[in-house]
Amino acid sequence: MIRKAEDGDLDEILHIYDKARAFMRSHGNDRQWINGYPRREVLEYDIKEERLFVTEDAFGLYGVFMLRIGDDPTYREIREGNWLDDSPYAVIHRIASSGRRHGVLKEALDYASSLCKHIRIDTHALNSPMQNALYKEGFHRCGIIVCDDGTDRVAFERLPS
Repeated sequence: MIRKAEDGDLDEILHIYDKARAFMRSHGNDRQWINGYPRREVLEYDIKEERLFVTEDAFGLYGVFMLRIGDDPTYREIREGNWLDDSPYAVIHRIASSGRRHGVLKEALDYASSLCKHIRIDTHALNSPMQNALYKEGFHRCGIIVCDDGTDRVAFERLPS
């Protein structure tokens, strides 16, 4: 089940991000989500804006992601490539899994697609597991964007089929 995150979910959400960071580190990605990112304040803001979602089953939360439909300021400029389409899109950020269940990305994408078929997402160049999963889900590498913190990310896009 996917639902909007609530304030009472924050401790469990932070634990999921800890698990995701550990997974990234164990797969050679020591540059993404550093210094405790995403911080509690960022997540609290996303909850207030009703754009943080969790995946949940009978045993509790096992995934989290931010979903917003509309223009993302960090996607306005892209280098070493181009976006495939300029139509309205949904963006997924900060997707993470506790590792307890597989398929969090697919679940999040299915949910996002039910709201908007055109989806953009980005990840760190060292996050090869995520890049491989995005290719498997029909995404195309479009170029490089710059995050708010000044670091580069590989940008992907999937158009309606």
